Amino acid sequence: MPTSPHTAKPPRWLKPMNKVLLVIKRFGGMKELPVLIVPGRRSGKPRRTPLTVVDFNGGRYLLEGFPGADWARNVRAARGLAQLSVRGRVSDVHLYELPADQAVPVLRSWPELAGTDGPKMMRDAGVIDDVTPDAFAAAAGRCGVFRIDPR
Repeated sequence: MPTSPHTAKPPRWLKPMNKVLLVIKRFGGMKELPVLIVPGRRSGKPRRTPLTVVDFNGGRYLLEGFPGADWARNVRAARGLAQLSVRGRVSDVHLYELPADQAVPVLRSWPELAGTDGPKMMRDAGVIDDVTPDAFAAAAGRCGVFRIDPR
């Protein structure tokens, strides 16, 4: 599928790498790695995705690193109802997708707060032009930003 303003191709190795990370976590490694659990939009089966959670201005947020990402499409189909597993504790959460104008401050902070790997991966895939606050802010409306609220 060609890249459009609403989709982007993640690196081919991303899904296999996520599976490896989930196996490592299952056997006791990477306890800090947050894992989002959302029912599949077609199968209804729980889908697990390791993601970066960022704390910003008293809230916790997830970023759809690739427009059209499966986990974000599943969240939208589930009307924001999901679970988040952190340090072995699973919590029921509601993910609220911010409107583009409200997402900009979170996006501007993303390169500083999210570490280096995710932002660089987004740049390398052509989702953003550079790993800068301005480049991330420009992704507002293309990459969903989700606030994590307790249920």
